Amino acid sequence: MRFFADLHQFSDWALVALRIGVGTSFLVHGIMKRPMWKMAPSAQMPASLLATLKLLSIVEPLGALALFAGFLTQPAAAGFVIIMLGAIRLKALKMKKAFAGDGGWELDFALLTAALALVFLGAGAVSLDRLLFGL
Repeated sequence: MRFFADLHQFSDWALVALRIGVGTSFLVHGIMKRPMWKMAPSAQMPASLLATLKLLSIVEPLGALALFAGFLTQPAAAGFVIIMLGAIRLKALKMKKAFAGDGGWELDFALLTAALALVFLGAGAVSLDRLLFGL
């Protein structure tokens, strides 16, 4: 059991890995939304949805950069929780997608739980949050 007790010393590095994983996903998905800025509203893409996607093309990469640095980690992660709740609502309730399968919301759920973990745990010792705010 000593082996497992010794692993606790790596928990701050596990938080770095979690921040990088969550941040990378949001960075990539945010960048993928950039072409929305050239689109006009249509029947398939109503103005309200287009405006939301444009906003997400800005806030997702910014939040990802915050996670990479461990800066304002908990607020950034809370924002990602809200984004993922919206994505799950859209897919599950409006689009009637199943949890798994084509267009499912299983990745959204995984990102939601990972972001929740960061809300509760914070950035850890290897972060600007610790350096600047002592968190």
